[in-house]
Amino acid sequence: MNQFLDWLGDFLEKRRGLLPLIGLGLIVFNLVLQLAPGPGSGWLVDGNIFLHFGLIISIIGLLLVRVL
Repeated sequence: MNQFLDWLGDFLEKRRGLLPLIGLGLIVFNLVLQLAPGPGSGWLVDGNIFLHFGLIISIIGLLLVRVL
């Protein structure tokens, strides 16, 4: 577990903007799902699940940029 965290820290240190960009991509994907008409959108669109995941990942990414 310690080796994995060391590897992850090194990986994210070299790519500081990766997590915020992934989060932004999820937020845009949620917007596209909201605008796309069609039956069967279901709980993913109703619950805005990608919006919430995108915000969480972006905030964690921004906090990690300061630390790393």
